Amino acid sequence: MTIYVGNLSYRATEADVRAVFADYGEVKRVVLPTDRETGRLRGFAFVDMEEDAQEDSAITELDGAEWMGRQLRVNKAKPREDNRRGSWNKRDSYE
Repeated sequence: MTIYVGNLSYRATEADVRAVFADYGEVKRVVLPTDRETGRLRGFAFVDMEEDAQEDSAITELDGAEWMGRQLRVNKAKPREDNRRGSWNKRDSYE
């Protein structure tokens, strides 16, 4: 399972996020997506932990918590949907 961390401060670093989640168990991976054009952080992260129970505990404790002046949104990440094509490709025929 992967954890989604939303409403993240733009000042947060990978080490910052890793340190917060390390209180709940071993952190395997932290990803801080950046904007392709500006290189600036996008304000969210993905965190993978060693065990599901650790992830569940982190989600329960950190969702809604204030960190770096912002109220975090922490939940299970949803699978990425490929919506780049746009809905116009999926129109029904009217014939």
